[in-house]
Amino acid sequence: MRADVNALSWRTSSYSNGDGGSCVEVARELLPALVPVRDTKQSGAGPVLTFAAAAWASFVQGVKAKA
Repeated sequence: MRADVNALSWRTSSYSNGDGGSCVEVARELLPALVPVRDTKQSGAGPVLTFAAAAWASFVQGVKAKA
């Protein structure tokens, strides 16, 4: 199955610099299995990476631990 990524609800990272140009966006519609991620600078036109939810959660936990 292929999801229409333009139909997903994208959320900008809370670590964004305010203008939305230096962060990522994530969508939650494909949970619990997958987390789509894209670059805010290319919203709608750029590639979308899809991660297993467990791998994404581990990544986020690691980022929070470094902050």
